[in-house]
Amino acid sequence: MELNTLLPSIIADNALHAKWLNTLSLMENTGARKISASEDPLTVTYIILKHAAEEHRHAFYLKKQIEKTGPAACATYAPEFLLAPGYSKYYLNQLDIQVSRYLKQALKLSGKDLRFAAYLLVTYAIEVRADELYPVYQQALDDAGSKVNVKSIILEEEGHLEEMISQLKQFSPQWEQHAQIAVDYETRLFNDWVNALAGEMIPA
Repeated sequence: MELNTLLPSIIADNALHAKWLNTLSLMENTGARKISASEDPLTVTYIILKHAAEEHRHAFYLKKQIEKTGPAACATYAPEFLLAPGYSKYYLNQLDIQVSRYLKQALKLSGKDLRFAAYLLVTYAIEVRADELYPVYQQALDDAGSKVNVKSIILEEEGHLEEMISQLKQFSPQWEQHAQIAVDYETRLFNDWVNALAGEMIPA
């Protein structure tokens, strides 16, 4: 199942659309919290702080967009206010686990070096995905004439990807090889997530 085939049905139903926005907000917030958790208290950089702040802002912005779908508010990230809650909550965690396991085995990293390398690869894979997902979502919003828009997020995510590539080049001459492995892990998890979303769209 492709996400772009699901989005028109999600956008057409205000309750589903509110849950979709809340789910994206959850995932942005999870990403922001994971970036903050990977920070070294002494060597944290401007780019890392900027990135965490912008991901938190995206989570807030998506929450605010829910108001445009109507009165069906999603007050929290409780399962009843999310689409595919299990997959949505553990998507980033699973990616982090898989990438960290790879880095331990392939590069023998541990401690803060492992946390930083995992931050680089996981965030890169997520930014590659965001650069695809948000424009597809925005096109579906435009096609539906929705008041919701994510154009500001698209612009910032493009900048994030450039920043991640710059950091990865400093991390390793073989950064593309390592990054591709992270992207492959993410692709499998993303496809599982989309299939779970599709399962919720099938009438009982």
